[in-house]
Amino acid sequence: MTSEHFFNAHNLNLKAASDMRVAERVASHLQRRIEEDDWRPYQSKEEAVRAWSRLGGIRLQVMQALGLI
Repeated sequence: MTSEHFFNAHNLNLKAASDMRVAERVASHLQRRIEEDDWRPYQSKEEAVRAWSRLGGIRLQVMQALGLI
């Protein structure tokens, strides 16, 4: 069963209610990287986003909500 949650005015399709906590942690982590311009171990933001996009799932949805994709 998929439930819908909103993050940063974007709809997240999550499989469990507990996935919202995961999305919040991922968002916090990504926001820190954006603020600090820290993309290690990648050479650039674009390289990091490209690699993380391949993972899909919650991370991909959060990156879309944050405007990284």
